[in-house]
Amino acid sequence: MTALGHVFTVAVNEWEWMEQNPARKVSKYKEPRGRARFLSDDEREKLLEACKESDNRFLYTVVVLALSTGARKMELLRLKWQDVDLTRKSIILHETKNDDRRVLPLQGYALFLILECSKIRKLHCPYVFPSDKKCQPIDIRTAWENAIKRAKIEDFRFHDLRHSAASYLAMNGASIAEIAEVLGHKTLQMVKRHAHLSEAHTAKVVQSMNERIFG
Repeated sequence: MTALGHVFTVAVNEWEWMEQNPARKVSKYKEPRGRARFLSDDEREKLLEACKESDNRFLYTVVVLALSTGARKMELLRLKWQDVDLTRKSIILHETKNDDRRVLPLQGYALFLILECSKIRKLHCPYVFPSDKKCQPIDIRTAWENAIKRAKIEDFRFHDLRHSAASYLAMNGASIAEIAEVLGHKTLQMVKRHAHLSEAHTAKVVQSMNERIFG
């Protein structure tokens, strides 16, 4: 209905084909709650191991970056070396879903993997993760699906790595505003859809509160 309503709006306002938008007279359903799927510690270990065993030489690094920065798949696959600042330990995303420039901090293991990639980069191709045959972003779809099957992880998509990154940030003490800055969200409501705490973490928090209050 949203897509159709937009078509009618253009037809009325820009093309003047119609006098009114009929979609406005149709009641809209409430939008469903977003997915709240993120990796458990055990699933994360299995997935990373499966990615390491992949024939795709970049899959493991791309997945680690997704988990450590919360970046979207195409933001990573379209990444160019000119946007990687190894001195400042950061990645600058110029083309994002929200059309805002975003800076991703590169820390720890993710930084190490990018440094390793820089040692074997193709000088004639600007992409950090290039295809073997052409100077274009590599396609990881098949490799990703195979890794998920090998790790025996159910109902998990690449975009859920973004949910996982947000959840890990929350469980390590990051505020909602800080998570929004890292993920590039414009509203805190979107952050709440992504950042969910594991049952083990919430149980630990409740236990700590009870011990402090009741001894």
